[in-house]
Amino acid sequence: MADTQELRKLVSEIIRKVLVGELSVKEALPLFPAGTGDKSIEAAFHALLHYEADEDLRARDLMYKEEQDDYLTLLFQTLEVGADLPDNIIKNYEKYYKSADIPMPNDFRSNLIRFWRFITFKS
Repeated sequence: MADTQELRKLVSEIIRKVLVGELSVKEALPLFPAGTGDKSIEAAFHALLHYEADEDLRARDLMYKEEQDDYLTLLFQTLEVGADLPDNIIKNYEKYYKSADIPMPNDFRSNLIRFWRFITFKS
């Protein structure tokens, strides 16, 4: 598995592509690396979820749109260098979510992990 800094750079690129319109949020979310346990990646995932949820508000309120775009720009620029997101950003999302439910890809390794979690949860 790639190291945390490389995964953060990958997430940075995903966010950048959303901001420039190369990816929709729905296309971007499944590209996030699953199971990293990295709080910065999880916070970025939640930020994109909120970005999508606020699509109507952004369309009606130009200042809100600019603030959200600036916020995602801060996230992608921070992650681009492999750095941690600021604690206040991480804690803001942790108030609402225990962890990010980043979808795992549908490949052999991911299916094996799902199966292992299933049998250990049932025990």
